[in-house]
Amino acid sequence: MSGPSAPAIRTEELTKVYGRGHKAMTALDGIDLTAPAGTVFGLLGHNGAGKSTLLRLLSTLAAPTSGRAWVGGHDVVTHPADVRASIGITAQQTTLDGRLSGRENLFVFGRLHGLSRATARRTAGELLERYDLAEAGDRPISAYSGGMRRRLDIASSLLLEPAVLFLDEPTTGLDPHSRTAIWKAVKELAERGTTVLLTTQYLEEADHLAERVAVLDSGRVIADDTPRALKRRIGLRLSVTLASEESHGTACGLLSGLGVSGLPAPTPRATTITGSVAAGTLTLPSVLAALNDAGVDVADIGLHEPTLDEAYLALTGGPA
Repeated sequence: MSGPSAPAIRTEELTKVYGRGHKAMTALDGIDLTAPAGTVFGLLGHNGAGKSTLLRLLSTLAAPTSGRAWVGGHDVVTHPADVRASIGITAQQTTLDGRLSGRENLFVFGRLHGLSRATARRTAGELLERYDLAEAGDRPISAYSGGMRRRLDIASSLLLEPAVLFLDEPTTGLDPHSRTAIWKAVKELAERGTTVLLTTQYLEEADHLAERVAVLDSGRVIADDTPRALKRRIGLRLSVTLASEESHGTACGLLSGLGVSGLPAPTPRATTITGSVAAGTLTLPSVLAALNDAGVDVADIGLHEPTLDEAYLALTGGPA
């Protein structure tokens, strides 16, 4: 599993079961994943889907019940020390000391990682510059904003320039400006050759950053593809705004006959309709002409690529 072309992360039939007998609970059920080196790989799933368990196995914090996994070319069971030496982790909860400055936090982490005092001091300064924290570097981090703390969290994970970085929901609770700054930092990491495994609750974030996305549901991988390919699975999204609510039922019936799927039930006092259309099967002029011929007045109509949120809900059985 090693070599220049080896994937940064790979799992084969990875399974984790907690408990025994009738109390056994399967957290991961035969996970197969491959993350190429130097890419951002998104991991999506609702709470309890298995994301945290997978991160614990890949970071050697827990052992699999069966199956195998490699990180940085090293087996997580037979060579856990090599795995730990090749990874960085930015968890949801910060491990920074609020009484210390940003520079002091990075220096302490560097020393804990075995860096010399001079190397730890130099690396801390370089990371503060890279993540636009130099001006605030000597202030206590208790005075930092949420976005600044997250950037410092990421910086602390990069002291040894790991080959693989696990980012566990890095932008939860951040304002849009801070989130954009984190996105920029993640993209730069991948450009520098670091492989980033990103878990996130924000599907827009995965769509923006990840070259590939895996969707976990009840401990299984139910989808593994590029964000664009996942979105195209559910077809294009048709949206129609009616001029009159009285024609809602007629419009829904007509659109269903044209092959539009996922339509809402005909509802009095409703003027909007959304549904899915297989790519290449319908055009807006043909839909509009059919509605006009049926006496349905249309105020607005559009056909667009679905969002990753819509694709995720469709894949996991949620309402579109």
